Amino acid sequence: MPEPERRRPARWRPWLRALHRDIGYVAVGLTFVYALSGLAVNHLADWDPNFVNYEARHQVAVPLPEDDRAAADQVLAALAIDSPPTEVYRSDVRELSILLDGSTLHVDLDSGAVLEDGQRPRLLLRLANWLHLNRGKKAWTYIADGYAVFLLFLAASGLFMLPGRKGLVGRGGLLVLLGIAVPVLYVTLSGGP
Repeated sequence: MPEPERRRPARWRPWLRALHRDIGYVAVGLTFVYALSGLAVNHLADWDPNFVNYEARHQVAVPLPEDDRAAADQVLAALAIDSPPTEVYRSDVRELSILLDGSTLHVDLDSGAVLEDGQRPRLLLRLANWLHLNRGKKAWTYIADGYAVFLLFLAASGLFMLPGRKGLVGRGGLLVLLGIAVPVLYVTLSGGP
């Protein structure tokens, strides 16, 4: 009885694995940026992913000048704030509001108590969100498109990495169908667009 012919392994699989591995390494850094930013912007109702809101209390000497601009200048000098105000106005008879870039000072003219409320940027996350949302940055569009092509290649090449029952014709195929089913079911059950 003749021995059954042994199937020769595909010679292209090692090349596919090497390319998949190297492109995967390049994609990892971009994936971290997009994934963290995606988590951040998915929860806009819960927090501001770009800025940290803060409050601080200060005290300045009184009496302050009756002229609003002169009072604002004295408060800013006492707090060692160099930036000029964008606006100065009376929010109440005895309260002066000084608007600065990124914060507002609420000054009680009788006591000299100052409530500062403002925002500080979340430096790295804000930059990641800026890139992720791609607002008016044509050059970044090409990088984002290249990243999308990398992800498509990784997904497609991953389908053919393993032959047989663990690959696309077996378990892998079922898992691919499961991955496709998740968004389809969500759109169907949620009423979709």
